[in-house]
Amino acid sequence: MKRKRGYRRGYPVAVLIGLEEDQAVLWRVFSNVVKPLDTLRLGGVRSDGKALYSFHEAIVDVLRSVLREGVKSVVVAAPLKTNFASVFLDHLRKHDAWLAQSKGPNSATFGVLVGSAIKPHEVAELVKTKAFRELISETTASDAERVVDTLEKWLNDEAGARILYSLEEVEDAICRPWMNEKSRPEYLMLTDKYLQDSCERNRINRLLQISNNKEVKTVIVDADTAAGKRLMQLGGLVCLVSSAQTRGRH
Repeated sequence: MKRKRGYRRGYPVAVLIGLEEDQAVLWRVFSNVVKPLDTLRLGGVRSDGKALYSFHEAIVDVLRSVLREGVKSVVVAAPLKTNFASVFLDHLRKHDAWLAQSKGPNSATFGVLVGSAIKPHEVAELVKTKAFRELISETTASDAERVVDTLEKWLNDEAGARILYSLEEVEDAICRPWMNEKSRPEYLMLTDKYLQDSCERNRINRLLQISNNKEVKTVIVDADTAAGKRLMQLGGLVCLVSSAQTRGRH
């Protein structure tokens, strides 16, 4: 029963950051639910540059752990007539450029939305809006294009890297104990259509959970996007297994 409840959350889609005057609440957005990630307090007032800097860096530190799992879409929500979101994004461009670069291998795609995302009922209402759905679609599409760029590089010029296409091969690579670090799965990519249409959804959900636990970067791509169509040409499921020589290049 516990396993089924865990699967009901769906696959990871994005991170939602709710910014207020003196706090930030971060949420993990899954395809079926939204779950709280962390709550951070501003240790002072916004006019205190050092306090605001530390506050923004604390948000970045929380984002790092999620980005390592492969979730690269971030939605920043702030109340109407505030500059909280723009000030935070300016901080990223000045102090964490690696995160804000549009083509960076470790960067994220950020979108801004007007609204409060501090309390659970506020988030529940926000994620139902058309504006939120459209923004998620835009950010995840941009993220997917970046990941597929990585795939194309591996297809063309990554000596020593392997690309797996079948569910059985991917399961073996990810689920078995990793006895050495010379070769290990780095990316798991699949389309939402592959997941929805598969008669092996329980196996795939288990694979996604294990990938998350082992910190394999996992990306679910909309099959109707250009990136999704490219993945569908390859069967809808792709796993990139790096070698010691290629690891960390992307």
